Amino acid sequence: MHVLFSTNKGSRAASRLGAMIALAAALILGASCGRRGPDRAATAPDGVTIAYHIEGKGSPTLVFVHGWSCDRTYWRDQIGVFARTYTVVAVDLAGHGESGAERRNWSIRAFGADVAAVIKEEGLRKVILVGHSMGGEVCLEAARALPGRVIGIIGVDTFQDFSEVMTRAQIDEFVAPFKADFKAATDFFVRAMFPWGVDPNLVERVVRGMSAAKPEIAVAAFEALFSYRAARALREVRLPIRVINSDKNPTNIEGNRKIAASFGARIMTGRGHFLFLEEPGEFNRVLEQIVGELAPRR
Repeated sequence: MHVLFSTNKGSRAASRLGAMIALAAALILGASCGRRGPDRAATAPDGVTIAYHIEGKGSPTLVFVHGWSCDRTYWRDQIGVFARTYTVVAVDLAGHGESGAERRNWSIRAFGADVAAVIKEEGLRKVILVGHSMGGEVCLEAARALPGRVIGIIGVDTFQDFSEVMTRAQIDEFVAPFKADFKAATDFFVRAMFPWGVDPNLVERVVRGMSAAKPEIAVAAFEALFSYRAARALREVRLPIRVINSDKNPTNIEGNRKIAASFGARIMTGRGHFLFLEEPGEFNRVLEQIVGELAPRR
């Protein structure tokens, strides 16, 4: 068993020291790459160091979870804005951004445990989880691990259809190009998620960032995502669920409500998969409205 779970004081001290060393190393690495290092770090149940940023002091706490092959910096247009009113946390999932990558099981449940570890580390309650794409499913798993702490989940261009299931053959067919040539497949895949007319500099920035992901982690995460059964998790996670989705792919609102009665959707027209980057002002206004519905001010 990892020393994190030991009741021995010496083991706990060793675990804390190890986390501090890992955080210092990440800070040095981030500086050498010209990137901002993590403000803080938590330890996931399997021992991986999870980097995150936290600011603001208000309630509720908004925890932002990035999508596949992204990192917490993708929320740059939301963090500062919402930290004026709320406590805001942005997490790097394991294998992404500044977090550790020494993990064997790249499951959605493991990613959810990353988020839960950060929330427990900060002692946060009255939490709203905000997850983009794969981050939506990760939020479901985080909520399962945090009974009594989460008051709602907001998906961003995700949860289009809770009943949608891919077969093993379909998953294998989808990931085959990524296994053959990850960079080329990711380049094509990411460009196709943007609508016509989006700032080309934004497109290039996202394409470069996601194409630079570790292929073995990215492919494993894809396989985990497409094998995930959200409907099963929703039997346990009985929380208000909202989405802010683009109209690029249809959202099955009525079908989703049969599985999760509290499901609600706001659709942003003419936007793509990265709507919070494409039109942050409009997105932030919609997100603020939903947060107000989930946690009305008295």
